[in-house]
Amino acid sequence: MNILVVSDIHNDIENIMSYFDKISLLDFDVVVCPGDFTDITMKGFTAVDIGKIIIEELKTLKKPILAVPGNMDGDLLELLEQEKISIHKKGKIIGDVGFYGFGGAKTPFKTSLEPNEEDIKSGLEKAFNEVKNAKFKVQVTHNPPIKTSIDMLYTGAHVGSEVVRKFIEEKKPLAAISAHIHEAKGVDQIGETKIINAGRLPEGNCGLITIKDGKVDVKVISLI
Repeated sequence: MNILVVSDIHNDIENIMSYFDKISLLDFDVVVCPGDFTDITMKGFTAVDIGKIIIEELKTLKKPILAVPGNMDGDLLELLEQEKISIHKKGKIIGDVGFYGFGGAKTPFKTSLEPNEEDIKSGLEKAFNEVKNAKFKVQVTHNPPIKTSIDMLYTGAHVGSEVVRKFIEEKKPLAAISAHIHEAKGVDQIGETKIINAGRLPEGNCGLITIKDGKVDVKVISLI
């Protein structure tokens, strides 16, 4: 299975559309978005309006879509459920891969979806239990695991989640997808789990995860 990762769109519909022709040339079976479809509301549009437009664009790729909300996406929880793409506190199995996730992240800015660590823990446990019998597992969170290269600010401070990291250490998924820290795009590893922050799609970045014969390859791709 090949998994396309697109992240941190933040209302930027015009720029993401400019990359769709290049994305369509990639070989992938599933699209995963680890959140922040939206941002501060644009004049004349609600967050749900923006979310609907972005989801419709993702549907043009003609592959299953899985998503968790970002910290800016509190108004999209119902929409993601209606579109049947949410894995927030849920798990979904596609082929022999079980995807489980939890959205949102703490920030200093009082954004719309900021769960605490206990919320993340209980949500991930519920989601994991729904895919525990899948042959392979992929974890999807908006918040990255702490003390990795993908949760580091420009200052060098690590601002990810202890719970997200601990869950990876305990459950040992093949791969873990996160977003949120725009400047920390890249790949890293926790134990045997490959982890990725694909960077912002509007800046021409996406990720590709390949699972084959029980082995996983993870990389960030520039579409520019």
